[in-house]
Amino acid sequence: MNIEMDYKNNPLHGVSLKQLLTEIVNHYGFEILFAYLNINCFNNNPSIDSSVKFLKKTDWAREKVEAFYLYQFKGLPRASAEQFELSPRDRIIPPDQMPGEPAELSLEDAERLREKRARKAAQHDADAGRRASPDKRGSNHSRAAVDRDADPWAKWKK
Repeated sequence: MNIEMDYKNNPLHGVSLKQLLTEIVNHYGFEILFAYLNINCFNNNPSIDSSVKFLKKTDWAREKVEAFYLYQFKGLPRASAEQFELSPRDRIIPPDQMPGEPAELSLEDAERLREKRARKAAQHDADAGRRASPDKRGSNHSRAAVDRDADPWAKWKK
């Protein structure tokens, strides 16, 4: 399979970050972008130029915006698990999937999504706490390890 041919089927191929951001800001506006992505460059004195400057320096934020562009603005189906591991610019879109219309987004939907994420994070934290909390001092910990856990400076004491 030809790599050049694969990249031609990715809507991000040949699109600069400024171009991409201009398209989604013109369609949704900074308020919707902040509500959905929770990136402060869209909330505190937003502009295309300052947002591009921030996104070029911050990989996680740029990938979040690029994924938003692909799956909300371009309306592509979600990536497979294998493709999801790659950054959005490196993902290969199957030839039968063509970009569609931008999703209709609202601030109310963004709030519901934020609440859902908060519930999911709280559940994840609760599950992690149950796995780690049965007995932190467990039978395979020595007394010295327990003392070190209680006093972080214990390992420096003689």
